[in-house]
Amino acid sequence: ETMDWLTERSLKAYRNVVRENPDFVPYFRQVTPETALGKLALGSRPARRKPTGGVESLRAIPWIFAWTQMRLMLPSWLGSDVALGEALGENRLPVLQEMIRRWPFFRTYIDMLEMVLAKSDLRIASYYEKTLVTDDTLKKLGEDLRGRLQSCIDHVLTIKEQQALLEAEPVFAHSMRVRNPYTDPLHYLQAELLRRDRESEDQGKVPETVERALKVTMAGISAGMRNTG
Repeated sequence: ETMDWLTERSLKAYRNVVRENPDFVPYFRQVTPETALGKLALGSRPARRKPTGGVESLRAIPWIFAWTQMRLMLPSWLGSDVALGEALGENRLPVLQEMIRRWPFFRTYIDMLEMVLAKSDLRIASYYEKTLVTDDTLKKLGEDLRGRLQSCIDHVLTIKEQQALLEAEPVFAHSMRVRNPYTDPLHYLQAELLRRDRESEDQGKVPETVERALKVTMAGISAGMRNTG
């Protein structure tokens, strides 16, 4: 019963952003490397079912891949922030904690959510926006999404009674700390390369060195994050 209650609120919150907010698709295309994914030789099918389609035309892997590249990880937590927040607001914390203890499905869900949240990075996501987004309205949406991400992190910490993410997974937490010094520079390079790539496309020709470097950053971040989609 509680899971159905959470699902209803999570689904509504997700759709309110992805399908009903007119600023979402323009923000997605500006702040992520989604438009450049077709340049990368990954997978056996094109990134889109229809080249001119919207978000609904994206295949599942590129949809998640794009958000992973700039570390907002949005498809993995959006909706959970609202559902868990409302549950805590209605004093359902004891029930949620009992579900973690006694129901492997829910415990695995929360553990996977925690892992994805640990891979997110508000600082890097903000840098992509600063570098690639010029519209103040779209920046307002980005600020809201980053705030919701932080709220989701806070909710998971409350439910698991932890001070930090991956507190109970020290080996994985160490693995993330070791990888970050290598992946972080790739993110900053990618944001700058995306800016140059788009400026060059507007002028009619993208330098081969820029395009090649952009592909390297996408492959490198994917390898470092160990999540492509």
